[in-house]
Amino acid sequence: MTPLILIPTRMSATRLPGKPLADIGGKPMVIRAWEQALLSGLPVAVAAGDQEIVDVIEAAGGRAVLTDPALPSGSDRVLAALEMLDPDGEYDSVINLQGDMPLADPGIATACAALLHGEPGCDIATLVAPEADISDRTNVDVVKAVLAIAEGRKHGRALYFTRSTLYGDAPVWRHIGVYGYRREALKRFCAAPPSPLEKREKLEQLRALEIGLSIWAAVIAEAPISVDNPADLEAARALASREQGLGTRD
Repeated sequence: MTPLILIPTRMSATRLPGKPLADIGGKPMVIRAWEQALLSGLPVAVAAGDQEIVDVIEAAGGRAVLTDPALPSGSDRVLAALEMLDPDGEYDSVINLQGDMPLADPGIATACAALLHGEPGCDIATLVAPEADISDRTNVDVVKAVLAIAEGRKHGRALYFTRSTLYGDAPVWRHIGVYGYRREALKRFCAAPPSPLEKREKLEQLRALEIGLSIWAAVIAEAPISVDNPADLEAARALASREQGLGTRD
């Protein structure tokens, strides 16, 4: 397969306005996300909702495309950017990396690409990690993935995603909002209206399941930091500072 990484991002985030340009260890968050994506070895571009983001990425030597700021979701932004950057269809799959995961392991992109390549029935690839704490099981902000996964395997088909507490006293898979799409699956997903389950759970991946797309999930060791509010931003800054300190030691 020929995948392209796209990072959708916009300035008007509800809980942390302007977060793509928030400073993390001397660099804007979107630059850190872009740099981490480049380490995957795959081609990377940024799908920006604002000219300021385009300017920052291009000044760093990267590719960025300005998309309509009124687009309803990151998935729609990714599709718009894909069609602008690649109208001839050179890329048959796209990895949607979140711009608010500035310190994510670049292996998360290649894990999605490998799942699309290795599972012919997989329309959309995503990621899960083991729960970080037992409190994850009842936390509505932690999205749980229900997988059909054989013991000892590192990937499986997703049956459902929920914010609810799952029945039974057993560990849960914590969903990570990174997606790899076959190009036609992304088009089909974005063409469909929000579905009943999507609106009920406030999880857009349920729309994909409701329209018959197949989602598979690869297991990774732990969820990367996602910056959604000021506390998350401080945590990312602290982690970046620790990593920079380790990198400067003799």
